[in-house]
Amino acid sequence: MAHGKDGAGKSGSGKDEAGKSGSGKDKSGRKGAKGRKGRLPRRVYEAELFRLQAELVALQEWVRSTGARVLVIFEGRDAAGKGSAIKRLTEYLNPRVARIVALPAPTDRQRGEWYFQRYVQHLPAAGEIVLMDRSWYNRAGVEHVMGFCTPAEHKRFMAQCPVFERLLVQDGILMFKYWFSISHAEQERRFKSRLDDPMRQWKLSPMDRESILRWEDYSRAKDDMFMQTDTAESPWYVVEAEDKRRARINMIAHMLSSIDYTEVRTELVTLPERPKAVNYTRPPRELFRYVPDHASILQKSGEG
Repeated sequence: MAHGKDGAGKSGSGKDEAGKSGSGKDKSGRKGAKGRKGRLPRRVYEAELFRLQAELVALQEWVRSTGARVLVIFEGRDAAGKGSAIKRLTEYLNPRVARIVALPAPTDRQRGEWYFQRYVQHLPAAGEIVLMDRSWYNRAGVEHVMGFCTPAEHKRFMAQCPVFERLLVQDGILMFKYWFSISHAEQERRFKSRLDDPMRQWKLSPMDRESILRWEDYSRAKDDMFMQTDTAESPWYVVEAEDKRRARINMIAHMLSSIDYTEVRTELVTLPERPKAVNYTRPPRELFRYVPDHASILQKSGEG
């Protein structure tokens, strides 16, 4: 089960998001009928996802046994599907090995630190996989567009970021940067689907409104970010995310193919026969507080 780099080329500047000509999309940024691939069939998606998740478990065991350090950065527009991709990637992984980092807004103290300082403490140690749901690239995106940082701070970030990432890679961290790319029409559709969904309304925020109003500003910020930080040491990889199923499959498959991991043979665990109890009597049930059997109520109502 050895894997090598798949030869994926250096990512472009994401012109598909800006609705520019020559990209096979109309001015709204949505793919035309000729270029639309359609949604990946559920049967195909679920079968391949499960296979890839098995490979992720194998990767996890290789990381744990070799002491490798893996850092995966997820960036992209709001509602681009970063969180759902992370959820599928970690579904069968050990949370002690694979950690998700999704930091809140910085505190007053953190605003007075070196910008990268609060991210350093979350970097992977030996035998760990860290998945960053947004990262230090907040400064190149939302902070820059919304005016949460000064022009001087933004310029300093652009100069320091490639150096910072080069140090991480030189120290042996396997780093991957993925940009989830969607059209503004698809983003708006996903926002609207959350409006009347009580299970997902919490995902909407005033920043989502701004992401619609400032689409072009975010496009320019992203293009500038790629220009400065898409380097040979830490390249950006663009994930076409109009279809979430395709995006998850493509992203996970690319990451697995980019790491030279091998299958780690572990000793099989055997289960012994339980020894007979000696000098032990279980206390009466009446002494304990049991959770009410809500499931039985549902079962009876269903049978009725």
